[in-house]
Amino acid sequence: MASPVSTQPRHFAAASSVAGGKAKVPPGKAILAGGIAGGIEIMITYPTEYVKTQLQIDQNEGTRLYKGSIDCVKQTVNEHRFKGLYRGLDVLLYGSIPKSAVRFGAYESAKNFLYPGQTRLNKLQSMTCGLTAGMLEATFAVCPMETIKVRFIDDRRRKPPDKPRFRNFFHGTSVIVRAEGFRGVYKGLLPTMLKQGSNQAVRFVIFNGLIQWYQGEDANKVVGVLPTFLFGGTAGACSVLANTPVDVIKTRMQMNDTGQYRSAWHCATSTLRNEGPLAFYKGIGPRMARVVMDVGLVFVLYSRTVMALDWMFPKWK
Repeated sequence: MASPVSTQPRHFAAASSVAGGKAKVPPGKAILAGGIAGGIEIMITYPTEYVKTQLQIDQNEGTRLYKGSIDCVKQTVNEHRFKGLYRGLDVLLYGSIPKSAVRFGAYESAKNFLYPGQTRLNKLQSMTCGLTAGMLEATFAVCPMETIKVRFIDDRRRKPPDKPRFRNFFHGTSVIVRAEGFRGVYKGLLPTMLKQGSNQAVRFVIFNGLIQWYQGEDANKVVGVLPTFLFGGTAGACSVLANTPVDVIKTRMQMNDTGQYRSAWHCATSTLRNEGPLAFYKGIGPRMARVVMDVGLVFVLYSRTVMALDWMFPKWK
């Protein structure tokens, strides 16, 4: 007798362990899927990252250029047309691919190494794996990428007769390295590690918790695109509320004129003294918009890419 044809819908049924399912993802597959997801996501969400960075490096009083997010968008489009909102995209594109690759690869590696044979992680275990992934992505991808991105965006703020120093990604990177050595692209490493570590710790705890709540006792329950996006966006929003002050300090330390700050602590105390506590939440609006889209999209794209790789390479276990 022929075996019955399954009527189960062909959605992603939490095949990825990141999405709370039983299947473990090999680190190599996680790295590839994460890189693909990161590249697609940044091309969609970059304008909000551009506006957020502009507002965070906008200084107080006389030198302030923008009244807020909308004014930043208006001025940018008026001066450079819509493509101005994508200035510096190449920097983040080169960085987002390895960033997401390291993040998901490190998460799966930490999970497989620390909790072998375990199908679901509790909150502390999710936090541990997420913190590990965030610290590693900060060190190997995020810090140099973010430093160069901030330098590029700040460079584009120059007004005539001053001209931008950097012609493109490779030229700008070579100028920074020649002038400051490789340490020049690792400015703000400590706050970047704190930011990324806390980001991923919060996001994986919230996301995995919501997935497990949605699935209940059935770890094979189908998790569709919409709930994956909503759970990822919620996790992203929680991380923004938790660590925007760290993000502001990181951004300011990575500006061109970084000599004004001796350390992350000096940056924090100077910002508080000169601009008040609300300065630590500059750019939270566009950052929230970008991160909600970012995290929701990345989890959706990552899970679907893993599913596609499972289909294309069924022996890759």
